[in-house]
Amino acid sequence: MTTRDPLDHGWWLASRSAGIVAYLLLSCAVLLGLAMALRLAPAQLRGVVRQAHERVALLALGAIGAHALLLLGDGFLRPGLSGILVPFTMRHRLLWTGLGILAAYLTAGLALTFYARRRLGPARWRTAHRLIPAAWLLAAVHALGAGSDTGSLWLQAPLALTLAAGLTLLGFRLLGTATGAGAAAVATAPPVATPPSPPPPRPERLWATDR
Repeated sequence: MTTRDPLDHGWWLASRSAGIVAYLLLSCAVLLGLAMALRLAPAQLRGVVRQAHERVALLALGAIGAHALLLLGDGFLRPGLSGILVPFTMRHRLLWTGLGILAAYLTAGLALTFYARRRLGPARWRTAHRLIPAAWLLAAVHALGAGSDTGSLWLQAPLALTLAAGLTLLGFRLLGTATGAGAAAVATAPPVATPPSPPPPRPERLWATDR
């Protein structure tokens, strides 16, 4: 009886490992970004948090690239360039791998807008940047659906922890944005005109004073 060599799936294991690292790095970048938006960090540490947010995001992009490129060496999947570049063309778990490719493109495009924020302008850049959590959620769905080890506790635990933390901060962020918009609308609303009060009634003259 012969046992299968684990290294037969070395490319797949390496790609899967890079994908998990990419998801964890992207989760850290999203959590740091939400923490900055909610001003959870002390004022003296906000610059450090911002730098960490930017660098972790770049590391996540590198891990995403490694995750895709390492699949090219897998002798079982053999996705080819089209399989890792064109969504919904890989035969293996077509839906989940397609969502992963979309998440990769969305993450890369939105993250790199940081370097074009002067051309985009502050308002457009902030609008684009706020879509990054959507790419992160797509990546989580891809990780759960495309992997062969999604039933293992060692993968479910970090996914559950990062999703719980990220969705909690995102909820506070959305609630704060809605509350701030409502307060701004009230502050900028024109004052309501009140009708003038009627003049007081004139006192009736006594008959004795009319003489």
